[in-house]
Amino acid sequence: MSRIQLPASIEAAPAASQPLLEGVKNLLGSVPNLFRLTANSPAALEGYLGLNGALASGTLNPQTRERIALAVAEINGCDYCLSAHSYLAKNLAKLSDAEIAANRQGTSTDPRADAAVRFAVKLVRERGRVSEADVSAVKMAGYSEAEIVEIVAHVALNTLTNYLNEAFDTPIDFPVVKSQAA
Repeated sequence: MSRIQLPASIEAAPAASQPLLEGVKNLLGSVPNLFRLTANSPAALEGYLGLNGALASGTLNPQTRERIALAVAEINGCDYCLSAHSYLAKNLAKLSDAEIAANRQGTSTDPRADAAVRFAVKLVRERGRVSEADVSAVKMAGYSEAEIVEIVAHVALNTLTNYLNEAFDTPIDFPVVKSQAA
């Protein structure tokens, strides 16, 4: 059970969050618990959706975005995000089970994507304090400066959702996947 209110419906959410939740429902077909929980703060929901939407139209492909989300969720021990992104990685990004397992270990079976995932892991573990060599390694793998900035932004976005779900014990509404950190 969530440690804070989880609005039971769109109508039960704060009025300013309701149109945002309607947008989520139109996009996804339902409103996952993360969005309902975040709706307690219309500003937080708007901020999350805005950054998520902007990054979705960025330069990183959906597969790499899911790889990063899986690696970050595993490190942070967030079962909600690990469950959600395992589902999305398999069903939307079409990643293999082997790739999902590698991502959870902080790597990738794809050499180029491996550099992005390893960089994301380094960002989380070092709290952003990466070295010039770390940045060079991701550049050498063929990532543009725009893509590298987006990797950092995806780490931040996923850390936000990991923290929301862990702080408030969001009920998992995807097939449950447990982190190895748990």
